[in-house]
Amino acid sequence: MKFRGKIIDVACLNHFTRVVTTISKLTKTCVLRLTPDNLFFILSGKVTNGGVSMWCELLQNNFFDEYQMEGVSSEFNQICLEVSPENLSRALRTVQCAKSVKIKLTKKHCACLTVAAELPTLSSASRVVTHDVPVEVIPRRLWQEFKEPVMPDFDVSIYLPPLKMLKNVVDRMKNLSNFLVIEANMNGEMNLKIQTDLVSVSTHFKDLGNPPWGEDASQDGGPSQRGDPELLAEATVDIRKLQQFLVGQQVNPSKAMCNIVHQNVVHLILLHEDVSLQYFIPAVA
Repeated sequence: MKFRGKIIDVACLNHFTRVVTTISKLTKTCVLRLTPDNLFFILSGKVTNGGVSMWCELLQNNFFDEYQMEGVSSEFNQICLEVSPENLSRALRTVQCAKSVKIKLTKKHCACLTVAAELPTLSSASRVVTHDVPVEVIPRRLWQEFKEPVMPDFDVSIYLPPLKMLKNVVDRMKNLSNFLVIEANMNGEMNLKIQTDLVSVSTHFKDLGNPPWGEDASQDGGPSQRGDPELLAEATVDIRKLQQFLVGQQVNPSKAMCNIVHQNVVHLILLHEDVSLQYFIPAVA
């Protein structure tokens, strides 16, 4: 197995760092899956058991000026690594002013992602700073656990309001309860509600719009229930999991969407021209 990538463009380096930093806010460890065309950050928590799951896909040619990888074989041309995104993020944040950054898979005291940055100097001599991020190579027999999640057969799909605004609302509601009710319908309306014995608080959004697949598409992209567009689907979620997603969000998406499987799961999607991030939050009873 071999992997080597090089980033020269500063904007690409900053963007890649923001993506990794976002992932680091969502999970302490995840799987980095490398293929010839894409990089994937994967968290395969069992949503049915109360865990969150995540699927983040990046097009390598939108980030790397040079990219070479050889998988375990020609038939299985990919590499799966367990990595701490916080360690990788920390290494990348320290080299933001670099002339170029190389990331490669190395074998030292253990398997590592080695981040080597060529820093600018006042003399002709080059200065290279190296960070070794320990990783664990995942054997092929376990790869089946890291497949792309199937889009749920949702009841409602809706565009999210501006994420900064949404974060401010959720931050305030977190002081009132551990749980948040998310309601939405196919008329572009979304409600966030807190209901306890002492207080009831609601925030209403309207005219958000619904993604095209929510209008008349079937699953393979569409809602399982049709009829009255005013009908609200709802799910109660752990507010800390939603807040964690909003706090860590630095991808600056062009679109942000929410799919609700009634009383089951909330599926959040962030789309950028070269990044897509899916995040699944299970509903609580």
